[in-house]
Amino acid sequence: MLLGIALQWTVASAHADSSASNKRELEMAWKAAQAAAIVGPADIPLRDQAKLRIGNGEVFIPKAQADRLMKANGNSEDPDRIGLVVPTNDDEWIVDVDYIASGYIRDDEARDWNVDDLYKSLKEGTEAANADREERGIAPVEIIGWVERPHYDAAKRHLIWSMASRSKDEPAGAPQTINYNTYALGREGYISLDLITDKTTIDKDKRAVQALLAGLDFNSGKRYADFDAKTDKLAEYGLAALIGGVAMKKLGLFALIAAFAAKFFKVIALAVVALGGGLVKWFKRKPKPDSHTTPDA
Repeated sequence: MLLGIALQWTVASAHADSSASNKRELEMAWKAAQAAAIVGPADIPLRDQAKLRIGNGEVFIPKAQADRLMKANGNSEDPDRIGLVVPTNDDEWIVDVDYIASGYIRDDEARDWNVDDLYKSLKEGTEAANADREERGIAPVEIIGWVERPHYDAAKRHLIWSMASRSKDEPAGAPQTINYNTYALGREGYISLDLITDKTTIDKDKRAVQALLAGLDFNSGKRYADFDAKTDKLAEYGLAALIGGVAMKKLGLFALIAAFAAKFFKVIALAVVALGGGLVKWFKRKPKPDSHTTPDA
């Protein structure tokens, strides 16, 4: 079975020394994701806030199964996560979809922010956070540079920025992890679509998340223009925090990835690639039970 082979490869590459229970959980997490996934094209409701259009060749994994999958790969659950979008072809990317009920974020600072100062602050914050990572046995992270400098579309209320990072103990030529961050501002908070991919494919893969961003539409009454200064909550931070402060949280995830010998993306990628062309077929059939699985996984 293609799915079984893919999962065996995933487990072997990332958890060669894991216990049998950990291997089983990784396999069961993928099968749970498979069973719950919504196949595109489809409109995905993002809580009571918006709808996200996924296209042909994409599937959406809901929150419960997405959290289980991320946890099985060594990461924590995220209360802000709505789900994951993954491709069904041979592309190797994943988009983490979150909604953060921050309140209304003023965007006026985007007119005169200094991108170089934002980058400097980001590097300094990363270095400061590395001490805590090392105390917890997690490899320190190094910021390599912008992949795409922050830019804000005031008409659409979209913010995009991207940077490259890697484990600090890796050689200069080691593969870099790319997080390509896109944000859509609404009346009560913002939705983030965060692409995780590899530097060698970012130019191609970012088109997928850009298309997702273009297909995201806030519900009536939840749009940025619906803000009512008399009644609505203001966010405690401005637009620049979505690059600086919020980025620190993301780097914590990447540090955890590094702690697993930078295997996180490779684990996701192997499963996505191996499941690729046959993924939709798998979503249309019920897995047969065997000695390693149960029918209701």
